[in-house]
Amino acid sequence: MKFLKDKLDDFKHSAEFREKKEISNEARRRFFELTGKFGFTAAAVAAGAGTLLSSEASAQTAQEEKEREKNAKHVAIMATAYSLWQQIGFPFGVSDAKNNIQNATNGSVYIKMAPNKVLGGGTELAKKTQANTIQFGQHSIANLAPFAKEIDLINIPYWCSFNQQFSNLVHSNAWKEIVEKPAAANGYKIFTYLVFDPRTASVSKRSDQPIRTPDDLKGVKFRVPGSKILAQLYTMLGANPTPVAWGETPPAIKSGVADALDPCAQGLWVFGFGDILSYITFAGTVPDGNVISMSKTWYDGLDEDTQNGIDIASEITTRQQNADVQATRAYSMAEMVKSGVKFYTPNQSEMQQWVEMAGHQRPEWNATKIELAGSLKNFDRLLEGANTPSGYYVHDMKA
Repeated sequence: MKFLKDKLDDFKHSAEFREKKEISNEARRRFFELTGKFGFTAAAVAAGAGTLLSSEASAQTAQEEKEREKNAKHVAIMATAYSLWQQIGFPFGVSDAKNNIQNATNGSVYIKMAPNKVLGGGTELAKKTQANTIQFGQHSIANLAPFAKEIDLINIPYWCSFNQQFSNLVHSNAWKEIVEKPAAANGYKIFTYLVFDPRTASVSKRSDQPIRTPDDLKGVKFRVPGSKILAQLYTMLGANPTPVAWGETPPAIKSGVADALDPCAQGLWVFGFGDILSYITFAGTVPDGNVISMSKTWYDGLDEDTQNGIDIASEITTRQQNADVQATRAYSMAEMVKSGVKFYTPNQSEMQQWVEMAGHQRPEWNATKIELAGSLKNFDRLLEGANTPSGYYVHDMKA
């Protein structure tokens, strides 16, 4: 331990460390300087483009943003809980969405960015979008469940969990009728669905083995959010579901209050779990999808040409985001490996055990299907949609 501490102390006094620290401090100073001169969006765009440390490039970016805002007929706010640079390993698509909306509307709409929780995150952003306090909110699809309970159907395991199934589903006519109509009635229009990899079964560094089959989950304290469906899932798999608020999850995993959790690998990277976990198993139970939601009130108040431009931007953004999944997965996994994390993909026989123990075909899920979809027939329509090609390709780990 003393050897490691000495090495760390040596690094802290090295030229490399001083240079990195100086760059970090200069980037922070430049960010606040640009914010004061040109506003938060210009500074955020410069940071996302990597031009923050170049006075000339960042000033040009700021000037361009100022002119776009001045010439626009409509100024809309797009908010996310994430920092823009994190899109390199977590494909939440807001930078593409901003550019596509501005370009496809021929500059009629200017998007002001509000990243890094400056306007909140999760359910808070969903509520603000509904109220038209902001016009676009990027958040988990689950945050729409209070306004369209049918969305919780995606948490039933092994029917739409893999990327292509999830993409097929959300572009199906059945989904539009059964799920999007209630969401629209409550003030939402979906700008785009964001496909992230399925949920995992990831264990803390106290474990030196991956979770290969449900047998390995027996008695494991598995962190779950406030979802009855996910709690039932992990009960069926033999784990001990342990509700923990997201903000309290890292210390819970570190201290042993919980032993495992299930976000996708990209999500685990972006929230800094690399130093906490030993193995990530691609169990593929449930999709870990997000959305960029849009205020229907705001959209309905636009002229037809502007609406058409936003619809085109939606299509472009969807295809760009789908194309980003594989690259961001590779980046986030590579970064996690640097922290010592290992990955495990169940073989066909092992995966079959997961499906047999907790899959959607189990009669235990029938009551949930009826409650959320209205009938087993409606659920079967959605299931058919998940397995019918939609015209939107997205890469799967199993592909």
